[in-house]
Amino acid sequence: MDRIIGIDYGKARVGLAQSDPLGIFASPLETVPTAKIIDYLQKYSRTETIVKFVVGYPLNLDGRHAEAAADVDKFLPRLQQAFPATPVALEDERFTSVLAHRAMIDGGMKKSDRRDKSSVDKISAAIILQSYLDKK
Repeated sequence: MDRIIGIDYGKARVGLAQSDPLGIFASPLETVPTAKIIDYLQKYSRTETIVKFVVGYPLNLDGRHAEAAADVDKFLPRLQQAFPATPVALEDERFTSVLAHRAMIDGGMKKSDRRDKSSVDKISAAIILQSYLDKK
């Protein structure tokens, strides 16, 4: 099935989300160590067709690139090299961590579970992807 993959890239972990086959809804998928992200995506692509990547791009409040944007800039060529035929879109990721925490609270997640940063990363990836899908 065709899937769009949302990526919340970080130095230690990468949060991932996937679209439904129609490209309407995003759902959290997984949090993967950064060093293993390409391997994970290649394995995932053996069972699902990735039609696009949507990568969260860190911006400051004034719209300029945030410091973390340099890490994303280093990751993008690796992603394109591993998946040369798959388009990549960048999506503003400002406030996604705050929104992810709010979603966990609103969803009734226990405080101890909300401390798990891997949950925040994959929910942030879903927010990034959903933002992109909503604009489509």
